[in-house]
Amino acid sequence: MPSGLIALALGGFGIGLTEFLIAGLLPQVASSFAVSEATAGWLISGYALSVAIGAIALTAATARLPRKQVLVGLVVLFVIGNLMSAVAPNYPVMLSGRIVAALCHGSFFGIGSLVARGLVAPEKKSRAVAVMFAGLTVANVLGVPFGALVGERWGWRAAFWAVTAIGVLALAGIVALVPGGAGEAGPAAVKGPADPAPADGLRDQLRAFRSRQVWLTLTATALSYGGMFGAFSYIAYTFTEVGGFSSEDVAWLLMVYGAGLVVGNLVGGRAADQDRDRTLVLALLGLTITLVVFGLLAASATASVVLVFLMGVTGFASVPGMITRVTDFAHGAALAASANVSASNIGNALGAWLGGLAITAGLGYTSPLYVGAGICLISVVVMAVAARQARSPAQQPDRVG
Repeated sequence: MPSGLIALALGGFGIGLTEFLIAGLLPQVASSFAVSEATAGWLISGYALSVAIGAIALTAATARLPRKQVLVGLVVLFVIGNLMSAVAPNYPVMLSGRIVAALCHGSFFGIGSLVARGLVAPEKKSRAVAVMFAGLTVANVLGVPFGALVGERWGWRAAFWAVTAIGVLALAGIVALVPGGAGEAGPAAVKGPADPAPADGLRDQLRAFRSRQVWLTLTATALSYGGMFGAFSYIAYTFTEVGGFSSEDVAWLLMVYGAGLVVGNLVGGRAADQDRDRTLVLALLGLTITLVVFGLLAASATASVVLVFLMGVTGFASVPGMITRVTDFAHGAALAASANVSASNIGNALGAWLGGLAITAGLGYTSPLYVGAGICLISVVVMAVAARQARSPAQQPDRVG
């Protein structure tokens, strides 16, 4: 495994921690700055909105710069944002720090995925992306308990100091271990003469969005995330109100879900390198079935533990393949890779909104699972259509390394 992938995974881990740890620190932060719970909640929602905006804006603004240089700049931005949060004298500065840190999130994973696949042979590109995203999935497992533990022992500021330190380590790793030309045109040893250079100018980046396959993949990404997070956003209520778990059980149940994300990410990356479109269709179909069965068996504690793990596995098994698919059909355009991250965040918001509407309508705490299944079923159809159309020789993607 190229050492540069480890540096990218460490960066993903730090960014993931920043996103997730705040959930376990909100009460302390709200008390420290004397703001309401709803106001403190903007530290989460404001972060998510900034991710969606930053993914497109920063990638477009840095289109002509070398990708390693952009990654270094993004991690510097990440360090500055978390440092602002760690020393924030008031709530506005704290929120500003969260926004600054969030701006790098989408671009890091978008551009980083292209750099990651450029470090390996083409037949291992989805696995390389999965390794980079392993940092994010591990952070999903550890983020909330890490924030709660550090915050309880040393205060919430200590958690942000720790993430800042991780960012500095990731920055040093990327500078030292990621080759200068990684992701620009792929390793010379594994590239053929017919492989095109990735799009560099903004006009070239935007031209990638003329591809129907790019839009179908972005749509499938948004719907798959919408289905998963439509269910996941209210999973604590499903556990406690339907499954009979105590509120104290929710933390370890979420870690079971996070473990499923780690497994799904790695398995999905390997499978996508064998048959990408088949893997994507089967992963989305598996998630759809899992959510339906979860809704039917949510009253069983044993079934809930198994199914929340499978929900993580099937929910993240499609991620590496989706990213390599959209960048293949976009001829290596970094903007398309970052748009994939924005699409996932839009899907998160859509799924959470629809799941909340179902609960508000009095359909019960299993209803978000069925709503999520319905959204995922649409993603299966979209992905199946995309796969069928992609078999046409005219729509075969160029390899980008």
